[in-house]
Amino acid sequence: MNKQSIQIALAYMSVVIGGGFASGQEVLQFFTGYGLIGVAGTLVSGVLFAFLGMQIARMSSQMQADSHKEVLYSLFGKRVGWLIDVVLSFFLYGVGVVMLAGAGSIFAQQYGLPPLFGGALMCALVIATLCLNVKRIIDLISAVMPFLLAMVLIITTYSIFSYNASIETLDAVARENNKTVSGNWLVGALLYASFNIAVGFPMLAVIGGLTSQPRAAAFGGVLGGLGLGVLILVLNIGLFANINQLQGVEMPTLALSERVSPVLSVVMSVALVCMVYSTAVGMFFAFSARFAKPESGRFKVFSAVTVCIGLALSLGGFSKLVGTVYPLLGYVGFALILAIGFSWMRHRAAIKSRGVETKPNF
Repeated sequence: MNKQSIQIALAYMSVVIGGGFASGQEVLQFFTGYGLIGVAGTLVSGVLFAFLGMQIARMSSQMQADSHKEVLYSLFGKRVGWLIDVVLSFFLYGVGVVMLAGAGSIFAQQYGLPPLFGGALMCALVIATLCLNVKRIIDLISAVMPFLLAMVLIITTYSIFSYNASIETLDAVARENNKTVSGNWLVGALLYASFNIAVGFPMLAVIGGLTSQPRAAAFGGVLGGLGLGVLILVLNIGLFANINQLQGVEMPTLALSERVSPVLSVVMSVALVCMVYSTAVGMFFAFSARFAKPESGRFKVFSAVTVCIGLALSLGGFSKLVGTVYPLLGYVGFALILAIGFSWMRHRAAIKSRGVETKPNF
């Protein structure tokens, strides 16, 4: 394991872990709501994250890709690749809208303020950042991720050992009183990996292209994918252990932190706002950059208008939007998974046809 592999793994995890994951609402709807079997779902997603991360990083490294479009065109051809790129851009916008709704939910749950207040505040911050190009602020806010992850792990670990109901009771409550993205736990697990790969694909492709060592890049993808699987598993178990106390809660991890300490809850709310902010800026920037040159006057106007429209759309509610936008993006992401799978099979077939011994080729 070299330095490049570790850097790719950490970058991969950073791209996938955003405000939705940190809030706990994603994991609640994609895994915990299915009950105890949701644990199996987290394992399926973890394996998929490792495999897909390995393939994307390897391909982009071999191509020395400067843009995710190069990898997309290689997978689908130029015309279909262009179409998928456009579709993904609009879904990235949808994720940005979800983040605005998430900001509203944080302020409503923690401080009793109207959801519109938090959404409007986040809207103003995102517009200011995109218009002023305050890259250093984003870098600073992004630095909160290790701290946030540590808090999530501490809170969920504490919650796992402080549950107050039998596993049978928790399983029944989880399955009967929580919305899920699909009627089947396996489909939910596949959708979770699919939508996250769709969101993280552009950045992961560029990161993989920065190294000229395909094996190191691929191993970084595997390492990052397994790390994501572990984080999802721990958070899912923590939510499951306390599911009887999380009914109707928009921000599950915030509710868990409140049980530990009111002070910790305030700190957690600030960390969540930072994470939501970082994710929102990234999503709206990627969308706006698809239609206007960054830092140009057109880009600033386009960004301001689209973010304001996003604020209006965000009034649909955080949990409802998570349950609507993310599964739809997941179905689009299935095309990516299939294409990556076929690419892997072609790659293996090419190795065999050349008579090369099939060693583990990350």
